[in-house]
Amino acid sequence: MLEYAGPRLALVEWASGMRLTVLLALLANLFLPWGIAGGNPSPLDVVIGVAAITGKVAVLAVALAAAEVFIAKLRLFRVPELLAGRFCLPCSR
Repeated sequence: MLEYAGPRLALVEWASGMRLTVLLALLANLFLPWGIAGGNPSPLDVVIGVAAITGKVAVLAVALAAAEVFIAKLRLFRVPELLAGRFCLPCSR
């Protein structure tokens, strides 16, 4: 991704976002299958299905963002422990 800039970088970012959205939609429908219209769906069933998938993907996206922030904070809070451990070790020359 470092070799792209401008419109090409925008396309790469857009494709990455679309891939994540499709993956979240597949996971949402696999583990939470409610809201899927079956058989001969009416227009109301389609609207309910679109609203359900939008809600499920939004909840999964918020959960994914929260998990990423939590993991980043765990790494940040671990740095002082690693530095303290390094200063306690004797220097080998």
